[in-house]
Amino acid sequence: MFSAECYTTRRQCLKTDIESGLILFLGNGESAINAADNCYFFRQDSSFLYFWGIDLPNLAAVIDVDAETETVFGDDPSMDDMIWTGPQPSLSERCKELGIHQSATFSKLHEIVGAALKKNRPVHFLPPYRMDQMMQLSDLFCMNRQVVAQKASKSLIRSVVRQRSVKSDAELAQIESAITINGAMQTTAMRMATPGRHEREVVGAIEGLAYGLSGRKLPFRTIFSIHGQVLHNHCHDNQMKAGDLAICDCGAESSMGYASDTTRTIPVGGRFTGRQKDIYEVVLGMQMDALAAMKPGVPFRDIHLLAARRLSSDFKKLGLMHGDVSEMVESGAYALFFPHGLGHMMGLDVHDMESLGENHVGYTENIRRDTRFGLNRLRLAKPLEPGFVVTVEPGVYFIPPLIRQWRAENRFGDHIDYRRLEPFLDFGGVRIEDDVRVTSDGAAVLGPPIPKTVPAVEACCNR
Repeated sequence: MFSAECYTTRRQCLKTDIESGLILFLGNGESAINAADNCYFFRQDSSFLYFWGIDLPNLAAVIDVDAETETVFGDDPSMDDMIWTGPQPSLSERCKELGIHQSATFSKLHEIVGAALKKNRPVHFLPPYRMDQMMQLSDLFCMNRQVVAQKASKSLIRSVVRQRSVKSDAELAQIESAITINGAMQTTAMRMATPGRHEREVVGAIEGLAYGLSGRKLPFRTIFSIHGQVLHNHCHDNQMKAGDLAICDCGAESSMGYASDTTRTIPVGGRFTGRQKDIYEVVLGMQMDALAAMKPGVPFRDIHLLAARRLSSDFKKLGLMHGDVSEMVESGAYALFFPHGLGHMMGLDVHDMESLGENHVGYTENIRRDTRFGLNRLRLAKPLEPGFVVTVEPGVYFIPPLIRQWRAENRFGDHIDYRRLEPFLDFGGVRIEDDVRVTSDGAAVLGPPIPKTVPAVEACCNR
């Protein structure tokens, strides 16, 4: 955990933004796999972790802005609990370590919130994303759980997004440590991606590495697949053969829960074919152009479109597209090959603060979501600010059902040479992703370098 002063300052910023009433935070509870005593790996709610620092289940916390009090609600372990878990510090002892001077049993939460509601005091809370949170809120506010999320506080959402979007030096150090683990995962995958091996062998090795180095589970499910045209492919049953391309999109968590998220595309057998190298260099060029253009004040949507322009220009040189490059980008023809956004915010969540609403995190009143195919999936569009940490992950994919559908409709036939695409229907995809900090005058890739150029990837594969 960070210092008590760090958490106290974060909560003080909230009190400044939220002028009156209560600010309610619900921590996560345990989630049973198949019985109450057999649970999934516990992961604390990220906003609770950010403001309170206590990484334990079944807690809640309240800031009374008017009375200037802060209280954490939870129950101390019973003797029966301690027989199974060993002696544990009391809740009040944990709170004192973090600059929190009041704690109470969980049953007191209902009393505190109920008293505020009776006096018509505002009670601010963030959107719930788990059923247990919805049920708790439904009980506290005496409302149908189907409408609970609609009552979430917009002012609290905005305040939390403002704070969590800009990463401190201490947070950056945590992200860097997660990326260091991630780098070991990626280079292990490169060395293990050999003909005859099953994808699950690689996944088992790199996920074990992540847990062994941090003691935490993964921030998201590993994507390792020779069918890279399926963007979030969680099937790991394929046997790799020479000439396949494997996309490895994986992450790790630091000891304090900060995420990393990188992607590399690996030639099974250690060498890219000529055609694979051509497409790989397009994607690498897209990423390098994007990184060079990033700086404070530049809308990330403009960076996405710059990457789309590089794709269109390079595909024109390869004979897969034709016509005016600006028209290819404006029309959205490029999205046949690049149907997702260039990246997303990252921090305590791999898609940082996504539970608060993507439009609150990635957009503004003046920059609204574009409904065009490709752009409609852009998670981050607003201007960059110093301290933002974002992923930059361009990709090129040859998705047979999508290509066939567009060809049957003659969609963008003036820009896409469908005949020349026929040999690429079994190609798969290429994605390259790094985690990037926005600086005062540009951007910097975080973490130790992970092999990315064609020679570097091939050299690592053949070690």
